[in-house]
Parts: sequence; structure tokens; C-alpha cells
Amino acid sequence: MTPRVPTSVLLLRLAAPLQSWGDRSSPLNRRETRPEPTKSGVVGLLAAAAGRSRYAPLDDLTDLALGIRIDQPGSILRDYHTVSDYRGQPLLSAAVTAKGSQKPTSPAKRTHITQRFYLQDAVFLAAVEGPQELITTLEHAVRHPAFPLALGRRSCAPSQPLALGQRSGSLEDVLREEPWQAARAVRRRWGRANGDAPRVRLPATLDDPAGEEVRDDVPLSFAPAGRAFTTRRTRHTYLEVPTGLTPDPHRPGNTGGHDPFALLGW
Repeated sequence: MTPRVPTSVLLLRLAAPLQSWGDRSSPLNRRETRPEPTKSGVVGLLAAAAGRSRYAPLDDLTDLALGIRIDQPGSILRDYHTVSDYRGQPLLSAAVTAKGSQKPTSPAKRTHITQRFYLQDAVFLAAVEGPQELITTLEHAVRHPAFPLALGRRSCAPSQPLALGQRSGSLEDVLREEPWQAARAVRRRWGRANGDAPRVRLPATLDDPAGEEVRDDVPLSFAPAGRAFTTRRTRHTYLEVPTGLTPDPHRPGNTGGHDPFALLGW
């Protein structure tokens, strides 16, 4: 009998002022974001931390199981741009001449509009499960990254702490028992409205071969000229998670007590 390879779960706190998790945005002048991190985004972050080139194989990383818990969903931000040639010349098109140079737009187009969408003030807990040796290597890489890390796009630098360490157990169990990672003000505001309840119900998405949803976000290659993806199956669930809040015996819970600072988030 083949001995069972020990596994471990690495927890990543994905938080930043801005995040953007695109999958297959089209056309290129409109780049949207998913409401939660994609597998290609998390695999790309791990590959960058480990110092892998865009042409390196990804099989060991894409084989890792992924779970995402939405601790703070954030809100959508639209970044609107107009692009023009400072010399007043028509913009170039995607078409090229026989010599390989870009052709000008026809009819001439002097302004190009682009839109980029981001998640602002969002917090996610990502759980990555795989062989313990690989997970240990990836944890060290995330704490000492070879390349700058980003949450979906290069401009989206992560807040700290990013790596929360390793845990034992299944993806679902680990995500269920890890304390709520939302911003302190968000947790305190929720606590005032819910009597500092010990657990909060949070949505989560887990890799599951029997899952009902199919997502086309598993990277086969990050090569600039040959980016390729395949699919995975996922399932949605809700988890009762520790809030980390300590009940205050001197403060009324959800019984109509007056709190003059509630609207300020204090």
C-alpha cells in the first residue's frame, strides 16, 4: 500500500485598499473583476512568491485545492480612463503592416476609452491545501517573495499580514475555525448590532469535484503569448466562524440600548 502523503493547509489573508480578480474580460478596454479571488490569481501570487517565470510549469500549484471565505465583501470601484496621443496623432489600431508596424485607426480615432473595475476595502481568507512539503515551501516563499506580490493586478499591493501560517484539517474545517478577518471597525459595528455574538455566518467557495458550478480560471500557462486556462468545479456554502469579539456585560446587546457613537463606527 502506498503511504499517504501528509497534507497541510496554508492560510492567506487577501486584503488591500484595492483588489481586482479578472478571469476572461473582453474586450480589452473593459477589465472587470470577480467578487472574490480566482484560482488563477492565487496561483499567480504563489508562483511570483516562489520566483517562477511566466513559462514555468504550474501543475503542482494548480493541483492544490483552494477555498475562499468572504470576510468583508467590499464594494466595486470603476476607474475611467481616456487615452490620447500627446502629439495629436490618430491612435494606432491592432492591425499591422507587412513590415510589422501598427496601422493608424481608420477612420481616425483620437481618443480611446478604457474602464477598470476593482474591489475596494475587501478582505478574503484563502485556504490552499496540498502536500505538506510543498505548502511549507510556499509559506516561506510568501513570507520572503522573490517577486513583488499583488492581488490580481500589479497595482494592488496586499496589506499585512498576508500569510497566517499552516493549519491541519480539511479546507472547510480550517475556514470554519479561523477567526473573522474583517477590519476592526466592521467587526465592532457588527458586534454592536448582534450583541457580540461568538460566531458570524460567512459565505465560502470550495474546490469540489462534485460541485455544481464550473469556473474557467485554472491556469495552464502564464506565458504572455500563450496564456491558457482550464476549468474546475466548485461549491458554495456558509460557515459559522468565530468573531473574536468579547461580550461587554455593561453594554446592552440588540435590545434597543442607546449608543451615541454607533453611526461613527466606534
